[in-house]
Amino acid sequence: MILKKSFSILLLGITIFFIWSFSIQNEKTQDLDKKVKVALRDVGNKLLLLNKDSTSLVLPILKTNKNTFSLSFEKELSFEPSNLVTFIKNSLDKASYKKNYRVEVIQCKDKEVAYSYEINKLAEKTIIPCAGRYLPKSCYAIEVQFLDNKTYGFGNFLFYLGGLLLASIFVFFNFYKKKPEELKEENTNNITLGSFKFYPEQNKLVKQATEISLSKKECELLAIFVANPNQIVKREELEKRVWEDNGVIVGRSLDTYISKLRKKLKEDATIKLTNVHGVGYKLEV
Repeated sequence: MILKKSFSILLLGITIFFIWSFSIQNEKTQDLDKKVKVALRDVGNKLLLLNKDSTSLVLPILKTNKNTFSLSFEKELSFEPSNLVTFIKNSLDKASYKKNYRVEVIQCKDKEVAYSYEINKLAEKTIIPCAGRYLPKSCYAIEVQFLDNKTYGFGNFLFYLGGLLLASIFVFFNFYKKKPEELKEENTNNITLGSFKFYPEQNKLVKQATEISLSKKECELLAIFVANPNQIVKREELEKRVWEDNGVIVGRSLDTYISKLRKKLKEDATIKLTNVHGVGYKLEV
């Protein structure tokens, strides 16, 4: 029982750890998303000011999938791509977000890519084509895709939880898949009595794989005999400890329960519960 309880506590602790870890990572992801949106809104504002537009709106920044954000505008605009490259880089640097990313300028009317480039932490992998050519005034959406941004969504949580369940199943089949009597012997206090195991707390005897149930009185009597092996225990002591202390009149109850115990112990010939005439009983082991 102690090992089982310890395992349950360990399993609960691991589960809480995974939930806590998922929660922390999810909070970090949400905070990161907010920073990216602020940075891109700053980019949109700079592009509008470049077009001498201080009144039209930068539309809400949308997260189109786990790593991609979309910046769009209320009105048409024109810009030179090198300005876009600089604005995005500066805004992300201020947000302390230094990741590899790809930028695509998409035409609203046909969803074609009017311009794109890719920034990599390794300078030789950075691609910025046609930086000096102005894009004509039109409706554009600017999509920024982060290429190595780890996300911690529900799928990741299921992955970790699945791993935890597999580990639990493995431990169960390697620890708990034992014979019942082995588990009981490992996890319960017992007393060896010949070929029996006596479990006073559970009111039973176990012989190999066979369990023999004991009544409360039988268990109390046997516990007294086991504590005094090969010694005569007087009738008066047995009656007082098992019956009279509880305010019960005994009569012939003692002899009846002794007889029941003998029948249950007869499986082991090395154990005898003998009657010492006029005195009491003795458990011979």
